[in-house]
Amino acid sequence: MPAELPSKETLPHLIRRALDEPRDEVLVERIGDSWTATSSQRLLERVERVACAIRDSGLQHGDRVALIAHDCVDWVICDFGVFFAGCVVVPIYPTQALDHTEYILKHSEAKLLFVDSHETLGKLQDAKMPLPRTVVFASSGDDSLAAFEERGRAIREAHPDLPERYEAELKPDDLAVLIYTSGTTGVPKGVMLSHDNLGFDAQSSLEYGRDEFHRGEDVLSVLPYSHIYEHTMIYIYLLAGMRYNICHDPNNLLVDLREVRPTVMTAVPRIFDRVLAGVKGQALKAGGLQGKLVPWALAVGREYMRQEVLGNGATPVAKLQYALAKRLVLDKVRTKLGLDRTTNLLSGSAALHIDVAMTFLGMGVPIMQGYGLTETSPVVSTSRITDNRFGAVGKPIPGCEVQIAPDGEILVRGRNVMHGYYRDAEATAEAIVDGWFHTGDIGEIDANGYLRITDRKKEVFKTATGKYVAPSRVESAIKRSMFVAQAMVIGDGRPHPAALVCPNWDLLRVELKLPNLTPDELAQRDDVRDFVTAEVRRRTSDLASFEQIRRVIVIAREFSVENGELSPAMKIKRRVVEDRYRDVIDRAYTVDLHEHSHA
Repeated sequence: MPAELPSKETLPHLIRRALDEPRDEVLVERIGDSWTATSSQRLLERVERVACAIRDSGLQHGDRVALIAHDCVDWVICDFGVFFAGCVVVPIYPTQALDHTEYILKHSEAKLLFVDSHETLGKLQDAKMPLPRTVVFASSGDDSLAAFEERGRAIREAHPDLPERYEAELKPDDLAVLIYTSGTTGVPKGVMLSHDNLGFDAQSSLEYGRDEFHRGEDVLSVLPYSHIYEHTMIYIYLLAGMRYNICHDPNNLLVDLREVRPTVMTAVPRIFDRVLAGVKGQALKAGGLQGKLVPWALAVGREYMRQEVLGNGATPVAKLQYALAKRLVLDKVRTKLGLDRTTNLLSGSAALHIDVAMTFLGMGVPIMQGYGLTETSPVVSTSRITDNRFGAVGKPIPGCEVQIAPDGEILVRGRNVMHGYYRDAEATAEAIVDGWFHTGDIGEIDANGYLRITDRKKEVFKTATGKYVAPSRVESAIKRSMFVAQAMVIGDGRPHPAALVCPNWDLLRVELKLPNLTPDELAQRDDVRDFVTAEVRRRTSDLASFEQIRRVIVIAREFSVENGELSPAMKIKRRVVEDRYRDVIDRAYTVDLHEHSHA
């Protein structure tokens, strides 16, 4: 019998329902050297004050309010406050390219802006972009969030029924979030998500994965709230009654992990890659027995799980080695990372390589993969501990339909699909045809109903030999190396694929004993290029011959959002990178087969 789908409701109604049972610790963040909690009562008080102050600022039902800030409790308060005021949130990444930020503020017609600091505000002002009235979290002046809330408090006390009146204006199909996706080319597109889009997606996802979320347990939030993935996870965790710990800065993740020791954490593959690279890197720097034991143990755990989960069962030798590796290293690494209480990790937004999943599983920590897009609020499918296939992205959540088009494209239909692109009827008509959203992803559904993603429709390229290559598949293989920070595969119309690679310079310096050289100096050296080329070829040796990398271009610096090479969601803007490195790419394809290129 099909699961009963959640009723339509507004986000303020959902939030109040999630906080109906009083709790002392709903949101928790680090203030100074200690973790400070916000109770359910305090959270609602602050949200209602912000809502009253927003409407007192002259905004009306449906007006847009922009939010540019790093993750913190104030971000959540203001986000909810906008909903409670009957307005629309426009979340913007703090790292967003300034010209795109200006475009979003203008295109969305935002009438109010929340920013986290005067430093953030200063960058906007230096760019000389027109700004709406601005409220600053970390300020002590009249423009501060504290002053803004105080005005809201006075209004709320004078007119106790205002929050209810604002909420009464709202309908579930009203626009709640206008979130801009930069994509890989062109200007950002505003994705229109309603209260029901988000509320339905959160509730259906929670119901499907109920076994993974337990009331009162700790979750650690590390992804930016400006990303729809974590933005929706907030509602899931609140509804589940979990203690929501906020990591302000991903660079502090390992410290926060050890202190929070979460049972669940949502992340993207890049974070898992970095965690493993950090573990191996620390062992490498320590040298001696530790430098050998840790990489050995991780490899043993990965191979054991490959045999046990993906094969026909582990061999006696693999079982013996794993038992030893677990006792000597893996259990200690798990505890040191703060994952000793973790029941599972959730991965989305990009492909997770099976080696990474098996390595974490070797430490006793399963990674559950899911799939979704901004346009689908975002969850389309997810895996469960009780119903999981590694390498797949789970099954569709209840109420979300998925089918595969004749050309392999994944199509999605359901209450989680966006209302369209803001002020762009042409793009909307192209994306949603007969109620089905065309994701642009290529995939398949196996006989057991598990969805598998193979690549992006527009990113698959054809080499001069007529072979089609899925770049993300090859990049994922390359990034298995702890010595690789970033990789982008190219080869459209070329004889074979090549790769632009930015090494993990810290680890490479240790490995090659070149501690004092800069990335620019290192990228010029033949021994460095030889080492990176060997790593890339080794990692891609198990791919089809037409997918294997023949040319490696070593670049000194990582792609970045600030330089326009990455979208705020950390996806490579392939055309931008190819144009930027056009000359060195052309040279790479003209050199002798046994030579290397660099940039």
